[in-house]
Amino acid sequence: MSGFDNFNTDFYQSSYSVDDQNQGSYGYSNSENPYNKQYGQYDYSQPTGYPSPGMMQPQQPYTGQIFQPTQTYTPSASQSMYSNSFEDEPPLLEELGINFDHIWQKTLTVLHPLKAADGSIMNETDLAGPMVFCLAFGATLLLSGKIQFGYVYGISAIGCLAMYCLLNLMSMTGVSFGCVASVLGYCLLPMIILSSFGVLFSLQGMMGIIITATIIGWCSFSASKIFISALAMDGQQLLVAYPCALLYGVFALISVF
Repeated sequence: MSGFDNFNTDFYQSSYSVDDQNQGSYGYSNSENPYNKQYGQYDYSQPTGYPSPGMMQPQQPYTGQIFQPTQTYTPSASQSMYSNSFEDEPPLLEELGINFDHIWQKTLTVLHPLKAADGSIMNETDLAGPMVFCLAFGATLLLSGKIQFGYVYGISAIGCLAMYCLLNLMSMTGVSFGCVASVLGYCLLPMIILSSFGVLFSLQGMMGIIITATIIGWCSFSASKIFISALAMDGQQLLVAYPCALLYGVFALISVF
């Protein structure tokens, strides 16, 4: 043991003592290093870089005006035109080409063969009246036990196409297909009267032949009169009436037989 004590004391010799721990290392003293102070010796009265809450300056009140957006959008000229044009638009039936006044005038022109036809009205493409008359003709045939709707529409289409080609060859101004279909459809009105007679009695006797011939002449004369006035085909009414009579003769055969 005496050898170990001698070794412990002779192991390393140093001049450093415990009293030197309170002194600053690397040449710094306590006065130069504030972090060496004890916790209770720190001076909290010294001012720091952060202001206290009581030292904050009061906020200045806002004296400006609240932003109110203004309307900067102005409608374009086209939108203004559309919004103002709704009041000036014609009625829906007139836009569709359905004019009851013209329909009534055309019907009176067909029912009164000797009445002069207005060419400006008759030259319009009006298919509302012809569709109604075709349905009425098929309905009267149905009342007499004849279901001939397909024949009525098929013969009408073929006849309108043939008359369209013929009138364009004969007239100088030309004519539209809608105008031809409109005139031939309106002139089908007397044929409805013939099919109505067929519901009441038979048309295969002598009386039926006379009524049928009268109705065919009525339809063809009215149609030729309207075509002549609308297309300015003076002196050609008989030439136009003959193909019209052939077309309405087919409808008469459907009514009689």
